[in-house]
Parts: sequence; structure tokens; C-alpha cells
Amino acid sequence: MNNILMKIYFACLIIFIGGLRLFAQSDSADVVLTIDKAVTIALQKNYDIKIAQLSVDKAQEQITEAYAGAWPKLSLNGQYTRNLKSPVLFIPPNTPFNPTPNTLTFSIGAKNSYNLGVALSQTIFDPRLGTAISIAKKYSKYSDLNTESARDDVIAEVKETFYNVLLSKKLVNVNEESYKVAQANYENTGALYKQGVASEYDYLRAEVQLANVKPQLIQARNSLQLAKNALKNLLAMDLDTRIDVEGEFKVEKISQDLMERSNELLKEKNPALLQMSLQKLMLEENVNIEKAAYLPSLSAFGSYDWQTQDNTFKFSDYNWANTITVGLQLTYTLFDGFKTSARIQQAKIDVENLEVTRNKTEAGLKISLMQSKLKMGEALDRIQAQEKSVQQAQRALEIAQTRYKEGVGTQLEILDTQNSLTQTRINYEKAVYDFLIAKTEWEKVLGIITK
Repeated sequence: MNNILMKIYFACLIIFIGGLRLFAQSDSADVVLTIDKAVTIALQKNYDIKIAQLSVDKAQEQITEAYAGAWPKLSLNGQYTRNLKSPVLFIPPNTPFNPTPNTLTFSIGAKNSYNLGVALSQTIFDPRLGTAISIAKKYSKYSDLNTESARDDVIAEVKETFYNVLLSKKLVNVNEESYKVAQANYENTGALYKQGVASEYDYLRAEVQLANVKPQLIQARNSLQLAKNALKNLLAMDLDTRIDVEGEFKVEKISQDLMERSNELLKEKNPALLQMSLQKLMLEENVNIEKAAYLPSLSAFGSYDWQTQDNTFKFSDYNWANTITVGLQLTYTLFDGFKTSARIQQAKIDVENLEVTRNKTEAGLKISLMQSKLKMGEALDRIQAQEKSVQQAQRALEIAQTRYKEGVGTQLEILDTQNSLTQTRINYEKAVYDFLIAKTEWEKVLGIITK
């Protein structure tokens, strides 16, 4: 009997331990993300970056296409013609070949006509060719900058989303601490109430406070899950994947030298401004392409042709003849109805339009820089104020709890100081978050954002 009981005991113990392990595994994360790891995953999977990279690949092919104009062109052509009615040759009257007063005709050629040839052409001079190659190379650099801009956008979005998860975790911790304090206060007040030391009113207030804190904790946990889902979506991860984040949630100030050089760095590093500078150079060269229409172009050509005609299909009896031709071709437009002049003016207007757009964009980016600086400064002031306030609120809660235990304080003091501590800690964490978001935006605008 004892052996049976021992077996049952050990079986239950094994089941219990297995249940604990299963429970522990259910709460563990499948993936633990750092900010660097999250950015790396996003850069590998983000669709915008893939699209931008395809643009880079296309730009490389456009360079190859532009160089094609400098290479010789070789073509092979063949033609078969069936003369349903043969062409004729007219012989005017009263000539040695036609002494009659009437024009005579006689058929020429055969029913079947064949022509096979090889043609070669080479551009010798075309003022548009070199400019087209130069534009293609600049567009390749433009596409690289577009990829860099997409990369910066992804890094900024991932960092901001990651910081939101960290903030949500902090707020969960704050609300959990608040709940623990409210629960301890409720239990303490309940014990004092049973001893007749605390009033029923105090006991009910403590119970209500505990009930009020619980929804805030639930809301904070839900917000954390939503923040994690947003991060998973950004990283193209399955929403069923359980993730956790690790990272420091603290302020790292920007050096004063970097702050003072921000406008200079904006012109040197911002991808949008660099793209517009390249785009302006391309448009200026486009003006030269349009002007090149006033200049002649010269090319060389040569061909080798085989031809024959016959009324039968006895190919072995055909008499083939070949011809070889070479030459130069000069093309020059004398008058095009002012088309070239109009296109040149349009190209110049495009350059001016882009310059105005660039100035407008730069002014807007400078405003964004200033806003980010102000937000960082405001957040730092709030952080400094809240750091001291958190310490004071913590001390005030301890004093209120001691006074209540000693019978000289009130339950209202405890509730007020508890609410004040919770709100102060929330304000502090949000101030840190606001600083990190403003810093990320500032780095993104400058084009110096990193993992």
C-alpha cells in the first residue's frame, strides 16, 4: 500500500514539475530583441529598401544602355519577295532603243527575289552621347542616395517603435508597483480595521483605490502588447511570435559641437538635399543635350549584301551576286520650327524650379532641426524636474504610510501620495521617451542616424 502511495506521489510530482516548466515556457519569449538586432532584421526584410535597391540595379543597367551609343552596331537582315506581277521598265519613244512613237515596257526581274545582308554602323561624333553617359552615372549615385534615404527612414521608424516598447514596459512596471502599493495598503488597512484601529471608511477607500489601479495595470499591459505587435509588423515577423526587448532607456546627450554644426551637416549629409543637388546637375546636363540638337552628328556605315532572283525554287542553280558599300553620314538640322529653342528653355526652367524646391526643402528641414532641438531641451528640463519629484514623491508616500500606521495620518494622505508617485514616475518615463524620439528625428534629418 505504501509503495502504491509513493508511486502516486512521484507521478503527481512529475506532472506538477512538468506543468511548471510548461508554464515557464509559455511566458518566455521566442525572440529577444535589442535595438541593433531589430534594425538589422528590418534592413534585411523591409520592402521599401528592397524597392530602392531595385532602383539601384536599374540605374546600373541604364549606364550600360548609355554606353551602347558609343559601341558599333552590327545587324543582319534578310528579305524574300515574291513578285506576283513583275516590275516593268519604261522606254521612251523615238530613241535608239525604241524608235517607235509609243512608249514601250518590258518586264524585269524574276518571280522570286532574295536579299541577305550584314550592316555595320559606328558613331564618330554625337555631342549628346557623352552627356547621356554622364547623366546615367549621376542617376546611379542618385539611386544610391535614395537607398540611403530609405535606410534612414527604416532605422528611424524601428528605433521609435522600439523605444515605444521600452516605454510601455516601463509603464507596466510603474503600474505594477502602484498596484503592489495599493494592495499592501489595502491589506494593511484591512488588518487595522479588524483590530478596530482603522475606520470602515478608510478600509473602503483602500479597497476602491485597489480596484481603480487594476484597470490601469491591465491597460498598460495591453499597450505593451500593441507596441510589440507594431514592432513585429515592422520587422515582418509573425504576430504569433512572442518577443521581448532589451535595451537602455536613458538619455544620451548630443555634444554641443555637433549641435552647432547641425546646419553645416544638414547640407553635407541629408540624403534629400544631396539627391536634389545631383538632380540639379542632371537637369543642367539635360540643357546641354537639348543644345546639342543645334550641332551635327557624324557616323560611319558599311554593308555586305548577297542577292539573287529566279523564277524557280532550285536553290542550287541560283546565281548569287554580292555588293559591298561603305560611307559616312552627316546629319544636321537646318530648321525645326523653333522646337529646339523651346526645349532648351523648358530644360532651363526645370533647373530653376528644382533650385527653388531645394531651397524650400532646406528651409523646412532647418525648421525640423530647430523643433527637434527644442523638444530635446524641453524633455531634458522635464527629466531633471521629474527626477527630483520622483524622490520627493517616494519619500512623501513613506511618510504618509508611517503616519497612518501611527494613527496620526489619514487614508487620504496615502492615496494622494500614491497617485502622485505613480504620475510622477509616468511623467519621468515619458520625458525620457520624448527625448529619445526627438533625438532620433534630429539624427534622421541630418542623415547621421545609426543603429
